Amino acid sequence: MFRLRSLRVCSRRLFHSGVVSRDQLLDQLQTSSAEDQLFDVVGRNKAKLSVNHVSCAIGLLWQFQRERPQMLRTFEFVQNHPQFMTLRVLAENKISLMDDSSVVEMLYDVLRLKVEHHDSLVQQLVTEAWNRLERFQMTTLSKFAVCLSDQFLQHSPLMGQITQIVSQRLDSIQDARVLTPLMISIFALVSPQLRDALLKKADTLLDKMDRFHFNNPRRVVQFLRNTRYFHRPLLEKCNQLLLQNVAHLDTEHISIILGLYQSMQYNNCDFRLAAKQRLVELVDTSTDPATFTKLFASLGPMAGQGVREGLESTALLLADELNPQQALVVVETMDEIHCRNLQLINKMAAILFKNLETYRPVEIARITQSLILLHCQNPEIFTRLKAKLLHFLQGSVYPYEVTMLTRVLSMLPSRHLDEGVLSRVEAVLPQCNLNDLNTYAVVVAKWIRNDPSYRHNTSNKYVRLLQTLNRCGRDRLHRLEHLDVVLEEVKYLSGEWFDEMLLEESMLTLQRLLDQLSWTNLHEVAVYLTRTNYYCAALLDRIASMTIENIDKTHYSATYATLLPFAVLNYDPPMAEEFFDACIRHFTPYISSFDPHLLVLLAYALALADYFPEEVIREIFNVDFLAKLDAHLETLPDALNMRIRLRLMELNRAVCLECPEFQVPWFHERYCQQLHKRASGSISPLQQQVHKMLGDVLGGISCAKVGVITPYFYTVDFELVLDRHLHPVPYSEPSRLQISENGNVHWQSGSGSADRERTALLPGARRIVLDFLDSKSFCKNSRHMKGEAMMKKRHLEILGYHVIQIPHFEWNSMELSTEDAWKEYLRKKIFTELP
Repeated sequence: MFRLRSLRVCSRRLFHSGVVSRDQLLDQLQTSSAEDQLFDVVGRNKAKLSVNHVSCAIGLLWQFQRERPQMLRTFEFVQNHPQFMTLRVLAENKISLMDDSSVVEMLYDVLRLKVEHHDSLVQQLVTEAWNRLERFQMTTLSKFAVCLSDQFLQHSPLMGQITQIVSQRLDSIQDARVLTPLMISIFALVSPQLRDALLKKADTLLDKMDRFHFNNPRRVVQFLRNTRYFHRPLLEKCNQLLLQNVAHLDTEHISIILGLYQSMQYNNCDFRLAAKQRLVELVDTSTDPATFTKLFASLGPMAGQGVREGLESTALLLADELNPQQALVVVETMDEIHCRNLQLINKMAAILFKNLETYRPVEIARITQSLILLHCQNPEIFTRLKAKLLHFLQGSVYPYEVTMLTRVLSMLPSRHLDEGVLSRVEAVLPQCNLNDLNTYAVVVAKWIRNDPSYRHNTSNKYVRLLQTLNRCGRDRLHRLEHLDVVLEEVKYLSGEWFDEMLLEESMLTLQRLLDQLSWTNLHEVAVYLTRTNYYCAALLDRIASMTIENIDKTHYSATYATLLPFAVLNYDPPMAEEFFDACIRHFTPYISSFDPHLLVLLAYALALADYFPEEVIREIFNVDFLAKLDAHLETLPDALNMRIRLRLMELNRAVCLECPEFQVPWFHERYCQQLHKRASGSISPLQQQVHKMLGDVLGGISCAKVGVITPYFYTVDFELVLDRHLHPVPYSEPSRLQISENGNVHWQSGSGSADRERTALLPGARRIVLDFLDSKSFCKNSRHMKGEAMMKKRHLEILGYHVIQIPHFEWNSMELSTEDAWKEYLRKKIFTELP
C-alpha cells in the first residue's frame, strides 16, 4: 500500500502533462525502502536529478517518517544527512520549474520534516506560492493555508489574501477535506458573515462525505472553538459523526476531541462513555511516553479509582522518560484528579525541577499552581519557582501574563509584598479586562490577609490599589459598547469585590445595551442573571418575550439556560404561562436526545417553577434512564456528580409530593440518611438563642423542637404544635415525623412507643414550622425570595405544616435589637399572623 501511495504521488508530479517514457532513476527512488537507500540513490545521481526527482525524493522522506510511530521517527538523522542538504539546494534552485501543486507539496513535506521556518528553502517556497496564489486550485490553496498555519502566520497579510479568495470562491468547494483545513487556518480573519457561510457550507459537505473521515468533523469543532461560536446543531452533527468513529480513533485523536469539548464546555454523555471505553481498551498499547501522556490526561479524569491507580503506577514507571511538556501535562492531570500518590508527586516535582529552565512564563505559573494544589512538600522547588515568577513578571508586557503570574505568586506563602510586583500590577491595570481586574481584587484580598502591617495603616498601598481597581472596572464598563463583549468579560466573574463594586454597574450596562439582545445571545444573559442571583425584571421580561418570538430558532438544549433564572429567582414574566409552555413544547420532542444529567437539571428547574411536564417525568423515572445516568455520572468530576445526584433527589421529592398521580416512588430514603449522617447535625448559636426565646414565648422550652428533620428529609429550624385554642403542646420526648406504610404522616417518639404514634393531629391543632432564611434565600439585590425557599414552603405545607418563614433582614433589623423585641416578634408571628 505504501509503495502504491508513493507511486501515485510521484507519478502525479512526473506525468502531469501527457505520457512520457519510463524514468529509471524515478524507479530507483520509488523502490527505496528506507532513508539510507534513498540517500544512496541521490548521492550517485546528483547531476541527473530533475525537479520531479527532487520532489519525489523529499515526499518519500516524509512518507518514511509518517509510517513510523512517533517515538521511532528519525528527523534529526534526515536533517543532518549531507544528501538531504543536496536535495534542499536542488529544490531551491528548481522552484521556478515546479508546477503549482508541487510547490505547495514541497513546502508541506519540508515543514513535516521539521526544516526551520526561517530556512531559505521554506522562505523561497512561500514566496513562490504567494506569487501564484490567485491561480491555485482550492485543493492546493487549502494545503498552502495549512503550511502557513504551521508557521504561525494565521494573522499575516498572506493569510488575509487567502481568506478573501475563500470568500469569493466558497461555492466552488465541494469536498469537506478541502474546506475544513481552510476553516481552521483562516479562523482568525473571518468576518461574522464569512463564518456563517463557512458553517453553512460545512454543514452541507459533512452530509456528503464518507462518514469514516473523522478529521473533517473534528476540524469543524475546532473552528467553532477557535471562533467562540457555539453553533449547537452543527456541533451535534459533528459529535454524531465522531461518535460513529470512536472505535477507529486512537489516543491522540480522542485526546484532541475531548480537549476541544472541554474548552467549549460541551459535555456529551454518549461520546464520553464511548471515549472512556475506547481509552480503556488502549491502555495496554499506550506504553510510550507521548501516547501515555495523552491517555493519562484523557482517561484519568473519567476513570474509576482502580483504573486511576493503574495509570498512576504507569506514570511512575515512565516518569524519567517524559520530556518537559509531557511532565507538565501529567502534573496538571494529577492536580485535576486530586492525586495523593506522594511517591508520584515527589517524582514529578523532581523532573519539573530539573527542567525549569525550559519552561515559558505561563508554564511556570501552571507548574506552580499544580504543585501547590497537590500539596507538594519540596521547599527548594517552590523557592526556585518563586524566583522565576518574579523574574518573568518584571519583564512581561502582556496584561494577561502579568495577571496570571501575579495570581500564582499570591498562592505562595509570603508575609511581605514585593514592591516590584506592586508597581508592575499598577502599570498594567488600565489595560486589563474585567476578568483580570477581578483576579487582582482576589489577589489584593490575599495580600491584606497575609500582611500584618495593613491593620495599622488604612491608607497604605493596598487601599490605593483597590481604589484604582474600582475606577478601572467602572471605566471599562462605561466604555464597552457591544453586548457580546460585555457578556464575554462578565461570564465567569464572581467574588466579594465584583459583587460590591461592579455587579450593579454591570447590570446597568446590560440594560443600556438591551437593544443588542437577540435570540443568539439571550441565553448568555440568562446564565449571567442566574449565576449572580440578580433580580432584574427588565432583563427577564425581554428574555421571555424574545424567547416566545424566536422559540423555533432556539436549539432545544438552550431552553434550560433560558428557563433557569425564572425558576431560580422565582420570577413570573407578564406572559409566564405562554413562556413556559412555549419552552416545554419546544424541547419535549427531543427529551430522548438530552444528556441525562442535563435533563435532570432541566426537570428540577421546572419543578422549582411548579411545572411538571409528564413526558419529562416519565422519561427520567424509568430504570433505563437511571442506569444511563449512573454510567454517565461516573465520567463527570466529583463535584458535578454530587450536584446531579442531589438534584435528582430533590426532583424525586418534588414529584412525590406535588404529583402523586404519576406514582413515582420515593427511592432516596437511604441516600438522604447518608447525607444526614455526614452533616454535622450541631445546633448553631443562633438556634440555641432562639430556642431559649421560644421557651419564654411558648411557656416552656419543651414546646419547641430544634433542628427537625421532616418526612422527605427537609431540615427545619424549629417545630411546634398548637392546639385548637392556640395553646402550645409540649413534647415529652425527642421525636420526629415519619411516613407510615399507608402513606400517612404520623408522629413517632424516639423510644418507639406505640401509644406515641398517631396518623393525624388532634382536631383543630396545627403543626408549625419556623424557618430562618439567610441571605442565600433571597436575590442578591432585593428582598425577593428565590425559588428554592418557595418550593420548600410549598412542600412543607403539603406535608401538613403551617410554615412561618423569618427573613434575615427582619430578624437582624434595628427594630429588633433587643431580646424583648425578638420575643414580641416571635409571639406576633406565631399567635397573631396565623390565618
